[in-house]
Amino acid sequence: MTLATALLFSIVALAAIATPGPTVLLALSNGSRRGVRGALPGILGAVLSDFVLVGAVAVGLGALLAASEFWFSMLKWVGAVYLAWLGVRMLRSKGGSFDAPRAAPGVPTNGGPGPGDGRKVFFKSFLVAVTNPKGYLFCSALMPQFIDPAAAQAMQYAIIALLFASLDASVMLVYAFVGARAMRLLTAAAGRWIDRTCGAMLLALAGSLAFYRRSGT
Repeated sequence: MTLATALLFSIVALAAIATPGPTVLLALSNGSRRGVRGALPGILGAVLSDFVLVGAVAVGLGALLAASEFWFSMLKWVGAVYLAWLGVRMLRSKGGSFDAPRAAPGVPTNGGPGPGDGRKVFFKSFLVAVTNPKGYLFCSALMPQFIDPAAAQAMQYAIIALLFASLDASVMLVYAFVGARAMRLLTAAAGRWIDRTCGAMLLALAGSLAFYRRSGT
């Protein structure tokens, strides 16, 4: 992979990643509820899912989902139900750590996230990404265009995975910072509305995923 190809891929991928999706909305919500430090497990979960997606494309899973209505539908409905469940939970948010005083940005306080919350935040973001068939189809359509079939493909996919994950982490850090910053400037009630707005958007994404169809079906 040439430097020019890597740069072009980064530009295209950044445009796609920056568009608010489920993991980005979770980063925004986690940042507002937990601060940047508290949002890091979710960002790591999403980054791990990026490597899973790229690996799946490399071994042909994306092509399988594009060809199989059964497996596409199975993954689609699991993802839609999980997104809807998260959206409902966020819509019903009563604020949680919003009402607790914040000692410093990114530092949990009394009433904030507990010791096990990091694992929950991690797996939420990870599961949201790996159960979304649109991610596999998107990566299957995009990434092979930047692969030189005459060169060793494993290294090229590794480079793409690192670029994609780095860009994704950077964008989510920005959203988490925006959420954390908003909580320092806004009231607790406004913070609750951030959570509920993200919840409503997740429900909308769940609905769009439920009605999503493969190309040609």
